[in-house]
Amino acid sequence: DQETGHMVFFRGGWANLTNDRSGEAITDVFGASGNRNDKNSGYYVGAGLDLVLSKNVWGLFGGTWVLGEIGVEFKRWNSEKVAQAVPTTCSLAGVSTCSTELNKKVQLTMLTVNVAPKIMFMEGSRFRPWIIPVGLDFHVISPPSNDTSVLDIGVQFAVGAQVRVWKALHLGVDGRFHLATGQTDTTNNFGTAGAYLGIAF
Repeated sequence: DQETGHMVFFRGGWANLTNDRSGEAITDVFGASGNRNDKNSGYYVGAGLDLVLSKNVWGLFGGTWVLGEIGVEFKRWNSEKVAQAVPTTCSLAGVSTCSTELNKKVQLTMLTVNVAPKIMFMEGSRFRPWIIPVGLDFHVISPPSNDTSVLDIGVQFAVGAQVRVWKALHLGVDGRFHLATGQTDTTNNFGTAGAYLGIAF
């Protein structure tokens, strides 16, 4: 039943970086092979929990819920066959046991953990739109940046809606934009758009 409140959900869809990660030491050895890891789109999969905090915004607005979202999201950006950093630099350093690798796929990925307030409207309806006015993100990028750092923080903004299709099962769509602070000395901003399956409990 929709009014149970709490929900576990599973998400997936399209993701896009505002800036690609080409020309870095580990992503493509500064384009040493002539190829660059310069794609910025990809996909994401994730899951999370919605926990009900208030069903009337603490007495201010009837029919409007406030939930706390806790989520985790994995992203894989489209990756290219490029110069592989460790064997290539090892070979260029003159180590006899190393060989240059100029055509290896170097995977670009990112992990995000978020905690955010979610405001959900239209209590009692099978269709319920919602927004995240601002939420807190923790990011891990891979490979490491030129600073050899991987951790970043930021905020996210989101809008979505869900429909109760049968008993505790819900289907929804959402769009999100994540604004990172650049602690890794890279631009880690990205957007996502996709769908989710929710199970209320």
